[in-house]
Amino acid sequence: MTRETNRYISLLAALFIVSCGNNITYTESYSMKDKIWQLMDVKSFNVQITDTAALSDIFLTIRTGSDYPFRNIFLFVSTLAPDGNSLTDTLEYYLADDKGVWYGKGFGDVRELKLPYRSYVYFPQKGGYEFRVQHGMRAEDLKGVYDIGMRIEKIKQ
Repeated sequence: MTRETNRYISLLAALFIVSCGNNITYTESYSMKDKIWQLMDVKSFNVQITDTAALSDIFLTIRTGSDYPFRNIFLFVSTLAPDGNSLTDTLEYYLADDKGVWYGKGFGDVRELKLPYRSYVYFPQKGGYEFRVQHGMRAEDLKGVYDIGMRIEKIKQ
């Protein structure tokens, strides 16, 4: 390959890498100590919103292991807006099918799922939004949860 061809390929690769991630406006995750999510361990995600015209999709991400004892999970998600208004959702997600085959990607006994929370969201106010996530399962100590996260992606229009 010529020097000019190498430069061209490098430039294309850099543009591809930059363009793939430019719609992610927020991502954060919390690891669970000893792979146990305790009932009273509420995870808080603080998001600063500056663009009130953009539409976004909000996802929760969860990584579980083979010692997770259920095929579903209930989550309580509370949203606190900058003006003090709040909203709480009760959500149920399936992590495995009827036969116990785990959804998501991963290898070994660890699986990661990207769970849709809200689609086509527009944030009406600039400022800090707080999302609090708590599991809603009957077990106080939920074994086999490696981490929980949140991801907000701007929708390309």
